[in-house]
Amino acid sequence: MADVAAVAGVSSQTVSRVVNDSPRVDPATRARVEAAMDDLGYRIHHAARALRTGRTDTIGLIVSNLTAVGNSRMLQAIADAASDRGFALAVVVASGRDSVAAGFARLHDQGVDGAVILNEATALARGLDVPPGLAVVVVDSPPDDRLALARRYLTVQTDHARGAAAATAHLLSAGHATVHHLAGPAGSFAARERERGWRDALTGAGRPVPAVVRGQWTAASGHEVVRALPDDATALFAANDQMALGALRALAEAGRRVPEDVAVVGFDDVADAADYRPPLTTVRQDFDALGEVAVAAVIDLIEGGPGIPVLLTPTLIVRDSA
Repeated sequence: MADVAAVAGVSSQTVSRVVNDSPRVDPATRARVEAAMDDLGYRIHHAARALRTGRTDTIGLIVSNLTAVGNSRMLQAIADAASDRGFALAVVVASGRDSVAAGFARLHDQGVDGAVILNEATALARGLDVPPGLAVVVVDSPPDDRLALARRYLTVQTDHARGAAAATAHLLSAGHATVHHLAGPAGSFAARERERGWRDALTGAGRPVPAVVRGQWTAASGHEVVRALPDDATALFAANDQMALGALRALAEAGRRVPEDVAVVGFDDVADAADYRPPLTTVRQDFDALGEVAVAAVIDLIEGGPGIPVLLTPTLIVRDSA
């Protein structure tokens, strides 16, 4: 930094302000300092900065399953948002409570400033001790009162129930007597919320509530369990697009046309949903926005902000399947 200051003809404090993007530097001086940094190949020494500031500008991410489409899209969204804010990302893939606890310890040892706990991993983390001083944001989880009392905890989620209710209402408005539901895993918060929205929409409209068939978020499970759909079913709401894809295949194999015989709506709006056959009507969950608000929330906590819970509203995307 002293070398840069000498070349640019400024003080080391001015170089520090440029490095930290302070507004207290006029444009001409900033340009001169940045040119000197480029000429000398100056790079920020992050370990030294961490010793001085007590921060590493690193966010941890704890996730239980990266094979699920939603989780992999959230990983990408969080990685992009963290990079845009100048933060590095440390990922822990945890398969059980013990590995979540070990993940917390590993993140603490790495000196991360905060952590995002994603989807199914939040259930594994409930009741575990969180390292002191670690800001925590959970994505798609019911509140954990014990963590909330620590005031270093925040919930960010999609309004799954509202999205599911919109999908169900869309099918009812097309004249279907009721809507069957291909639900996600029983242990998933998102699956339970989507099932709740579907059920509330049917009861609110005074329609019968059929028995749920349950898959595991995969196309293969959707293909398998939708065979239990009654012959007189004319409308199906699948809890995610992957299971909807499997359902489309099973219906085609049974000689049932979509949407003429059975209308189908999914959830998520994955990148390929518009290319399903037929193109899938679905509820769009904005993974990029969810990743951005999760990262913004954890950084707000890291910087001592109050943190505000965020609930994002999904959007119904109407295509040819319903």
